[in-house]
Amino acid sequence: MENQKFYYDNKIVKLFILATMVWGVVGILVGLVAALQLAFPVFNFGLEFTTFGRVRPVHTNAIIFAFVGNAIFAGVYYSMQKLLKTRMFNDVLSKFHFWGWQTIIVLAAVSLLAGLTTGKEYAELEWPIDIMITLVWVAFGWNMIGTLVVRRVQHIYAAIWWYLATFLGIAILHVVNSFELPISLFKSYSIYAGAQDAVVQWWYGHNAVAFFLTTPFLGLMYYYLPKAANRPIYSYKLSIIHFWSLIFLYMWAGPHHLLYQALPEWAQALGVTFSIMLIAPSWGGMINGLLTLRGAWDRVRDSASLKFLVVAVTAYGMSTFEGPMMSLKTVNQITHFTDWTIAHVHIGGMGWNGGIVFGMLYWLVPKLFKTKLFSEKLANIHFWLSTLAILVYAIPLYWAAVTQWLMWREYTPEGFLAYPNFLETLTQIVPMYTIRVFSGVLFLGGFVIMLFNLAKTMGAGSFVNDEASEAPALVAAAGSRNPIAETFHRWLERKAVRFSILVFIALAIGGAVEIIPMIFIKSNVPTIETVTPYTPLELEGRDIYVSEGCYLCHSQMVRPFRWETDRYGEYSKIGEFVYDHPYQWGSRRTGPDLGRAGVVGGPMYKNAAWHYNHFMDPQKMNEQSIMPNYAWLAVKNVNLSQTPKKIRAMQTLGVPYEEGYDQKAVDDLLEQGQKISDELKTSGIDIEPQKQMVALIAYMHKLGRDISGIPSVETAPAVTDTTNLPEVTLQTDAEDLAAGKKLFQSTCVVCHKADGTGIPPAFPNLVDDEWIKGNSPSQVYHSIAEGNIAKGMVPYKTMFSEKQITQLASYVLIELPNEDSK
Repeated sequence: MENQKFYYDNKIVKLFILATMVWGVVGILVGLVAALQLAFPVFNFGLEFTTFGRVRPVHTNAIIFAFVGNAIFAGVYYSMQKLLKTRMFNDVLSKFHFWGWQTIIVLAAVSLLAGLTTGKEYAELEWPIDIMITLVWVAFGWNMIGTLVVRRVQHIYAAIWWYLATFLGIAILHVVNSFELPISLFKSYSIYAGAQDAVVQWWYGHNAVAFFLTTPFLGLMYYYLPKAANRPIYSYKLSIIHFWSLIFLYMWAGPHHLLYQALPEWAQALGVTFSIMLIAPSWGGMINGLLTLRGAWDRVRDSASLKFLVVAVTAYGMSTFEGPMMSLKTVNQITHFTDWTIAHVHIGGMGWNGGIVFGMLYWLVPKLFKTKLFSEKLANIHFWLSTLAILVYAIPLYWAAVTQWLMWREYTPEGFLAYPNFLETLTQIVPMYTIRVFSGVLFLGGFVIMLFNLAKTMGAGSFVNDEASEAPALVAAAGSRNPIAETFHRWLERKAVRFSILVFIALAIGGAVEIIPMIFIKSNVPTIETVTPYTPLELEGRDIYVSEGCYLCHSQMVRPFRWETDRYGEYSKIGEFVYDHPYQWGSRRTGPDLGRAGVVGGPMYKNAAWHYNHFMDPQKMNEQSIMPNYAWLAVKNVNLSQTPKKIRAMQTLGVPYEEGYDQKAVDDLLEQGQKISDELKTSGIDIEPQKQMVALIAYMHKLGRDISGIPSVETAPAVTDTTNLPEVTLQTDAEDLAAGKKLFQSTCVVCHKADGTGIPPAFPNLVDDEWIKGNSPSQVYHSIAEGNIAKGMVPYKTMFSEKQITQLASYVLIELPNEDSK
């Protein structure tokens, strides 16, 4: 048969490679800034556009969708053409895909820094960009399937199975998770609420890792590892088992991100069960990759490309064992909300994804430019820097996770939390955050070396945009399948459309089984009668909370553990969140849980003046805080023209506001804002009721309030009678005074400062003559034990023993005045 001549499209591959290199630098640099912000809050720069809450999603999106995404497309466009012996189906679709994707990345960065976000991790982009993603993704899939149709080979190789699963999986995930109700060009609300939104989001979030960071890279592994090693894949049969079992099981595992949280037990059980089952196919893939190198390990010694690919497959194996282990409830209670999750994600990202990308580029760029790699020595230096960076990143964060978890749950012999102030646990792990910065510098240094090496390689070679090739035309197999001569799967590999349909079915089952019951069976989301919709001011405050990315550092989910209920308050219930569009449960506690911040008299309650001062300057409240300031919230107004639209949108989503409430929503907002403004004025703070700061304070005071039984400060228990108090003997022993000082520094400095001078009039001076001479030891003890709810002071008798309160009172009356004089 005469060969047909055609041309491979190398130009599109080169464009995606260049984009990978550019966005890789950007993503790592932004990640380095985010790491610096956690170690040294000065790197938030005091600007609303550069706070951690806005920078962090730029980092994750830049790494996942810009750096990794472009690398995927480069690898796919090159390998598909070679495997199918044809040019990509349509050059216009290829160009639209490339330029559309880069446009999305730029718009994502700009919008996220501007605070335009849906508040859903890895799916933060607003609805116009979501539509753009859909269009570009369809173009990618159209191009892929069109190329399969015009191929010149009978059977579809294993790598392309994974590419198909990637296209179909991401299409399903993106569409279902992105159902939103727009109220303007820049604002929308998820159609799902509370627990329903959480299930959909982590079905998406977990499987975005699966079908954007795993399946396409397994396809790249199945192509580039054998090419780099010049060996065939170890086992064709194992690749079949690996593929079908993994794409089926992965879609069920999402709920393991929500263990011990406000979710039905059946959903949690499904997530755990299928997560454990995932070990088998995942390790099957790792074994298939590593055994492909049998007889070729001597080449690994000399080839940086193979070194990266070996570390990548090893990191894949480690991550896919660690992930299922973290889904076990006994392990999850340790790792969740800690830096263990961050370390786990970065072993996968830096080791697995980074290793495949670097190994692929070191093999592919010389091939495209028809030359040798400029310097194998520089590539090996890059390898060791990257590998060291992974270790320096992960080990301190594992240490930090265990340290913080142990401190969270430690109790004194008297039965009180040993570290009731969350900040005590955070300050112990900040040194680990400093080490993480060093890891980022190492990884960035290695990346820059790679850029130099590849640039010199490109400069020394010659590139052909349209590479000539030839292959015989595809001859369709005659007749039906012969069971003796051809297995079912070999037959299926010839039927691209049927293959794709079966992949779609395998992908859709898990999500359907978990999501449909959560949405349509009411018993899965029992309601609580006392839970009411957000007022217009609280709704605006919640939108500000989402916009500023507060969910990235604070959870709103108290798990049913003693050490959490003692620290935060009553554990969270499913019915609390029925009006939350989107949910805001969080996945990491860099700061304390806020789910009970509005429970008057609870351990997390703070008055309006405290919140105002905390948002204005957290380090003024406590110099060890790593939170950025939000001073602009006291200057910027709530956009009142949007408030009626938001109320109408909530009504459309089923929130039971009365008919026509949108017409008086602004009046109610200003009325509630005025009350908070008047309260702040009594503390010497003058702020207008329509400021964003006032709205955010209103939202803080809503959290958990509906189930507390104490709806407001006005209905809180009154301060008890201070006459006829039992006599208190001050402790003058140096050990007792030192213990009192430690308690003061860990608890009281936030309001009263380290020298006791306070922030009058909201937080009184404890060392002036008026305060000292006006209180006996008994009265000081009583004030500490019973608190002052109206002033935002919680009753510390629930946190400290009688001896500790006596030690604290002794320090305040005996030693603190001396601190002030110093």
